[in-house]
Amino acid sequence: MARYGMVIDLKRCIGCNACVVACKSEHNTPAGIFQTAVLEKEVGRFPHTNRIFLPVLCNHCEQPTCADVCPTRATYQRPNGMVMIDYEMCIGCCACIEHCPYQVRTLVQDSRTVYADGETVFEKPVHQKILNKVATKCDFCYHRVEMGIQPSCCEVCPTGARIFGDLSDEASTVSLLIKKHNGWQMLPDKGTDPCVYYIG
Repeated sequence: MARYGMVIDLKRCIGCNACVVACKSEHNTPAGIFQTAVLEKEVGRFPHTNRIFLPVLCNHCEQPTCADVCPTRATYQRPNGMVMIDYEMCIGCCACIEHCPYQVRTLVQDSRTVYADGETVFEKPVHQKILNKVATKCDFCYHRVEMGIQPSCCEVCPTGARIFGDLSDEASTVSLLIKKHNGWQMLPDKGTDPCVYYIG
């Protein structure tokens, strides 16, 4: 069984936010709701400054604390490692949001999208409608992965900074990149064993 994960090459990320826009379009998330983001920081001192970018998303942890605390089991883990949310079971209690050490979950207060008054030619059918008063997050575009297609954020990245694949396959691109570049996980001390790795 595959264990899906992602490698993000920080040297390649240029902060263009194409991944953020593609994700929003793919899921038609409510206004103000983003399932991925690119954090930015300026470092150094003028005139020797640089801007660094850090893409963040749900880490689809091997040991997801968000699933452990969910009282209705709306948050659950698939056999392939993807951490999912069943919107029909979610009661919006925010326990998962509070317990996520990466702060990448959001409570949907208003599920209306940019075109809230009705579907337009710019909107496409989505695989799962996001409801009011539920927690939401990145789902690794599971609907695309099941069809053999990359997550939308990886597909549109102009520099190839996001790489998706099977972490259980030692010969996969993600596994080779992690090994070659000493890939690291965010907050390893939390014991969640994230499936998102960073290199660069």
